[in-house]
Amino acid sequence: FDPGNTGYISTGKFRSLLESHSSKLDPHKREVLLALADSHADGQICYHDFISLMSNKRSNSFRQAILQGNRRLSSKALLEEKGLSLSQRLIRHVAYETLPREIDRKWYYDSYTCCPPPWFMITVTLLEVAFFLYNGVSLGQFVLQVTHPRYLKNSLVYHPQLRAQAWRYLTYIFMHAGIEHLGLNVVLQLLVGVPLEMVHGATRIGLVYVAGVVAGSLAVSVADMTAPVVGSSGGVYALVSAHLANIVMNWSGMKCQFKLLRMAVALICMSMEFGRAVWLRFHPSAYPPCPHPSFVAHLGGVAVGITLGVVVLRNYEQRLQDQSLWWIFVAMYTVFVLFAVFWNIFAYTLLDLKLPPPP
Repeated sequence: FDPGNTGYISTGKFRSLLESHSSKLDPHKREVLLALADSHADGQICYHDFISLMSNKRSNSFRQAILQGNRRLSSKALLEEKGLSLSQRLIRHVAYETLPREIDRKWYYDSYTCCPPPWFMITVTLLEVAFFLYNGVSLGQFVLQVTHPRYLKNSLVYHPQLRAQAWRYLTYIFMHAGIEHLGLNVVLQLLVGVPLEMVHGATRIGLVYVAGVVAGSLAVSVADMTAPVVGSSGGVYALVSAHLANIVMNWSGMKCQFKLLRMAVALICMSMEFGRAVWLRFHPSAYPPCPHPSFVAHLGGVAVGITLGVVVLRNYEQRLQDQSLWWIFVAMYTVFVLFAVFWNIFAYTLLDLKLPPPP
């Protein structure tokens, strides 16, 4: 079909090839390929683009098919197809929960193999539950564990006097204020985080989650300097706020059922958990002069979610390193981290701040 070895064939010949071999092609993939053919104004299809598409690689040609293709999808939407197994319907629902375009949903359905599974969010959740149960047994207390006098002695908690121990800026996610704190965080990160990881992968979702966790503890060290930090709310709020912002930005394309009601429920749950954290922070401490854990980590997670997180979730079909906005937010995040590090080194001494004694 390319006797001159130019590396291109005409879009007309390309369409005739698709039609003659349509019975051998998956119908969803055929629609993507036809959208590709319609998006090339120069009347030619590159062999490399064709191979990339058939190999399930996300290429520039596929992005052009999505952004420029003017062909209307003729087949039924994924959720309207009949005879689906439970796993097929689950994958389709995940696509509708997270992706705003039908052609993108079909590409995801054709490409998703559940290998690897969404291991990151499941592993983090299991570790958080395991640490909570261990602390509950050792302390003999499961509700409002943070009021126990030995709670802050754990080496995982972020404490302002021990801020030089750098691992505490991350490991505090494995300590929760009580079962009421753990329960809501676990529910939110499983309901939101697992579907997002199924679509975007462990690397992207793990990046948003960990960035939210680190930003949360650093924000506390800058804005609430005398308070400790516990809980995974920084990471959870980063994921949830990024997902909600993505729904709002792509409102017309998002086809998840009852999206307005579900957004309202998510915001109510987040507000209740944040309100609990604020109340606990200003409640008289069980171990004065050290206050109860700070709520500022929640705000740090939200800030990460509506910056880095939105870019990650918006660009399912494009590499992040190709996005100028991605690099802008990475630079902003890096500047904040560096500022917080220097703040922790110098500000406590310069301000002559009286910190609570180490646990």
